[in-house]
Amino acid sequence: MKIKQLTLAIAGSALLAGAAGADVKVGALMAFTGPIESLTVGINRGAEVAAKEINDAGGVVGGNKIELVSADTTCVDASAASAAADRLVNAEKVAAIVGALCSGATIAAANSAAIQSGVVMVSPASTSPAVTSLDDNDLVFRTAPSDARQGQVLSDVLLGEGIKSVAVTYINNDYGKGFNDAFTAAYTAAGGTVTGSQAHEDGKADYRAEISALAAGGADVLVVLAYLDGSGQTIIRQAIEEGDFSRFAGGDGMVGQSLVDAIGDKLDGMIATQPGGDNEGTDTFKAIAEANGWTVDGPYQAEAYDAVALIALAMQSKGNTDREGMAKAIRAVAGAPGEEIKAGELARGLKILADGGEVNYQGATSVEFDDAGDPPGSYLVMKVTGGKFEQQAVVK
Repeated sequence: MKIKQLTLAIAGSALLAGAAGADVKVGALMAFTGPIESLTVGINRGAEVAAKEINDAGGVVGGNKIELVSADTTCVDASAASAAADRLVNAEKVAAIVGALCSGATIAAANSAAIQSGVVMVSPASTSPAVTSLDDNDLVFRTAPSDARQGQVLSDVLLGEGIKSVAVTYINNDYGKGFNDAFTAAYTAAGGTVTGSQAHEDGKADYRAEISALAAGGADVLVVLAYLDGSGQTIIRQAIEEGDFSRFAGGDGMVGQSLVDAIGDKLDGMIATQPGGDNEGTDTFKAIAEANGWTVDGPYQAEAYDAVALIALAMQSKGNTDREGMAKAIRAVAGAPGEEIKAGELARGLKILADGGEVNYQGATSVEFDDAGDPPGSYLVMKVTGGKFEQQAVVK
């Protein structure tokens, strides 16, 4: 009980107050500490607001309320992710898991606990191409698209801005390596020049030697594929302090107000990409968030909402809250045939299923899964302007 109270306190949300008598546990593998802790607050809220909507509608399968049981992976510690997953799977006996967030944490949790116990995982934020190739018995899904596509998108955006040469520093994990490989291949194939590329370890106090070596190649821009509350922030700050780089680009792990607040106006003009859309589902989710007292201000919040919604609809579809059959049911509610259900319409979807009908969940993002459990996705082009990341375009 003390452990659960501590993790919920870290999450800092009151949205689950109405679910104290929950009957079915769903794990929430988050990253409340570590290099994306500022992003995790909003992602966790996205999951919680979906649980609240479901519980306010009467719950699933005859009134079972959903309780999100949180655990912290720290994002970058595979041992912590494995231990957190083991607790959720074997001690808390969760029916399914939302998460993890960071790709390495998802892979570690899946391989150490979830797959062998037949527990479905739906990650709202793991984007490494390595997740696609997991031998997972069709148990690992994600509502965020793969970086195999995001690397291409970032390449197209930078070349479209006239940036013909870059240096790349990437965090030495599944996320960083996969993103770097996809970006570098796309960028060089399209005529861009990568003057230098280096992996780095998270958590160091000094990256000046690595930054200086990358600057020696004369690149126009430093591409930072890392995390905004960890190495990514430190690298950008030290690159500016040493005068090695003045222009930066990055991916989804670098998009957040905490980075802008830490660096200041010298970050103006930074370009980044993140999964996301600009459609009816996106607008509806923003309205749902505002109705619950918060503003969508970072990536993967809508994806977390969809992860919880899919798990709940799957339970209702198969008529029980057991682990068995969850993957098949998720695929059933995430595609045709069936009546289209959008974000904010979970009560209607639950009723249709309870009455023996079928649903095709459209959600706040795109959740039509391929054979590997990956969605097609779309991307937002972001730029730091006037002290915050502003959306510039949508790439589908």
